[in-house]
Amino acid sequence: MTTTEKIPTPESSEDFPEEHPLHQWLNLHRFIFCPGCLIGSAITSITSCFRERGLTAKEYAVVSGIGCTGRSSGCFKAPAFHTTHGRAIPFATGLKLANPDLEVVVLSGDGDLFAIGGNHFIHACRRNVEVTVLCINNNVYGMTGGQVAPTTQIGDFTATTPYGNIDPPFNLVSLAAAAGASYVARWPGYDTLRLRKSILKAFDNPGFSFIEVLAPCFTQYGRKNKLGDAVTMLEWLKKQVRVKTSCPPHEATFDFKQGIIICGEFVHAEREGFTQKIDRVIDIAQSKTKK
Repeated sequence: MTTTEKIPTPESSEDFPEEHPLHQWLNLHRFIFCPGCLIGSAITSITSCFRERGLTAKEYAVVSGIGCTGRSSGCFKAPAFHTTHGRAIPFATGLKLANPDLEVVVLSGDGDLFAIGGNHFIHACRRNVEVTVLCINNNVYGMTGGQVAPTTQIGDFTATTPYGNIDPPFNLVSLAAAAGASYVARWPGYDTLRLRKSILKAFDNPGFSFIEVLAPCFTQYGRKNKLGDAVTMLEWLKKQVRVKTSCPPHEATFDFKQGIIICGEFVHAEREGFTQKIDRVIDIAQSKTKK
């Protein structure tokens, strides 16, 4: 008489692996990004921070704009808002003003935040609005065909710069610091340990927090610039990253041609947040009304 191995069935759930540790926060079947794209690493890093802080769906909100990263809002089970192009930050500002206790996270791309959304970005920095903004920088308009973006490096080939880009790119951390953000950092998307620690610091910062996440697009940017597949580009990025513990934001080099990208925390300065200022103005107005 022979015996056979027990075949797992839906009735014997103990034989199946445990559910994904982030299933409470994420719609895992909605990860629609290219295989190897680091947007997924950023999403799970943010969600891990929600989990570590024990935040429920009533205590945080995620806002995205338009683009590859803009699609990330569909991955979250909690309140998540897929807004119009370039308008993620003003939408998030409205959420924060309506509910100052809400942890508001903006997750969008370099095209959405720094092209059509650039004006909103600099003024949110200036006002020190208490939101956390993560910019997934893939150096190109990835979703719409690979056009040149505000972060595309000089000489790079895109769908709209077939002979090489001639416009100098923004250095996003320098721009954020100059505009007044009170927490500014940059990390490669593969370094999820440092990224998570940085996100938690951003949550604790009583003001505008900006984190640039490097995630070069191999589908559009890599193909047009002959940089290889996702794995090859990941190795290419790793060779360029230099982590510095103390570096002024204006010296935070981001240059593919030199092969040097400075990562780290560049600004961490507490100052009064926007909702605090609003509350003070309301108190003044109410006191004058009572008189």
